[in-house]
Amino acid sequence: MPELPEVEVTRLSFVDQIKDAKITQVVMGKPLRWPLSCDPQILIGQKVKTVRRRSKYLLMDLERGLLMLHLGMSGSLRFSSDLGPLGPHDHFELQTNKGTLRLHDPRRFGAVVYAYSEQDPLAQKLLGHLGVEPLESGFEDAYFMRSLKAHVMAIKPLLLAGKVVVGVGNIYASEALFMAGIRPTLSAKRISKARAQRLRLSIIEVLTRAVQLGGSSLKDFSNADGQNGYFQLQTNVYDRQGQACKQCQTPIKMVRQGQRSTFYCPLCQRR
Repeated sequence: MPELPEVEVTRLSFVDQIKDAKITQVVMGKPLRWPLSCDPQILIGQKVKTVRRRSKYLLMDLERGLLMLHLGMSGSLRFSSDLGPLGPHDHFELQTNKGTLRLHDPRRFGAVVYAYSEQDPLAQKLLGHLGVEPLESGFEDAYFMRSLKAHVMAIKPLLLAGKVVVGVGNIYASEALFMAGIRPTLSAKRISKARAQRLRLSIIEVLTRAVQLGGSSLKDFSNADGQNGYFQLQTNVYDRQGQACKQCQTPIKMVRQGQRSTFYCPLCQRR
């Protein structure tokens, strides 16, 4: 599933190209996870102001309204002036005078939703419950510590839930917890102030590095230019079950948490 780094890398790969573009045509394919919620004709003629990101949503600001795009489990975007004919897994296309933005999504868990503004009840339903952005100023030590103390659940599932901090997906949570020396099964409430500070900095470092490396292409992710990411080639614990820890040579272990695979070093990540 594309996480914060992959979504941010996607945004960066086409935001400058589509800025100030005028929408000329909208092509709808098979139904996605949620309906567009407007007549596609409403979009035609509008100018794209910019494209922002909130958690794993791309927010396309239009002259009149907002398009919220989610890549779901297997979605990817392409932006080009020559994309060729639509394929069987291409389910949304935004044609502009600067090029075409196309959503490719084999599993159709992605979505493109229109709202009149970010304060629209529909937008708030999707965005209003999200935690703070990890790469922005709101992600501070005091907030993070206070949030951890309010939860008894294990720290790894809490990070994935997105209610405390957004965008820390499975691969990045495992890597950040390794860097901070925290066992993924430890209750969030039991994490000390010093360890919480290390974890916050580790989350920022891991996500920043992932964006710099183009995200992770575990299966079929690529940005809007068709380029793959390389973060997965540098992981310390993720998907390395049975292999030697790069720090202490102890075999990496894997456990299941909430139907997700969690990787950790039993020596470096003591309780």
